[in-house]
Amino acid sequence: MNLLIQIMSACFVFGIKLVSLVFYRTDVRWLTPKDQIEWEKLRLVVALNHTSLFEPLFISAIPNYRLWRAIRRVVVPIADVTMKRPLVGALFRLLVPNAIAITRKRDETWDAYVARAQNPNSLMFIFPEGRMKRLDGLDKHGKPMTVKGGVADLLAELYGGKMLIAYSGGLHHVQAPGQALPRVFKRICVGFEQIDINQYKALLAGHDHSEFRQKVIDDLQSRMAQNC
Repeated sequence: MNLLIQIMSACFVFGIKLVSLVFYRTDVRWLTPKDQIEWEKLRLVVALNHTSLFEPLFISAIPNYRLWRAIRRVVVPIADVTMKRPLVGALFRLLVPNAIAITRKRDETWDAYVARAQNPNSLMFIFPEGRMKRLDGLDKHGKPMTVKGGVADLLAELYGGKMLIAYSGGLHHVQAPGQALPRVFKRICVGFEQIDINQYKALLAGHDHSEFRQKVIDDLQSRMAQNC
């Protein structure tokens, strides 16, 4: 990554962190003790309970020097309809220089994202539900929110390293989908759990990828219900 782009992105990221620290109180639950998180070995971040585009506020929970190093590593899939929005798309490109626009279909855009997992320097980031929860608890089409199997595709490409699961407490009280402006001076909550990728894959291994995929979905659904 170009150093100038990294610096510009860092300025934006640390600006978001400053806003979060000033206008919000972040309660962090370390299911894995903070001093046991092996930041340099992280290969995958799984963010559960996707409720708002303001989830970058949780950056306030991450140490500064870890944020700086993550900027050039993190690879995030973002819906192409979001990336095409003039202001929001520009902000996401600045926040995540390695963002990849996807169609939410299992097409070449998804394949391009998954392929980045083969780079040992990449830190893959995914919202495994694939869409945001609305105020009624459903997605924008009125369907129940569930974990999708794309995260299993990523895990299939990863060998070694750690997975960090981020459990969002929800941000509808800050900004729900469709609302124009965020509310300030709110308490926001997030939890973090580190899991060894090889051990996780061995635990959920099936006869084929389809069975492994379903086991991953069931496991993450259970963890989300328990920890979000």
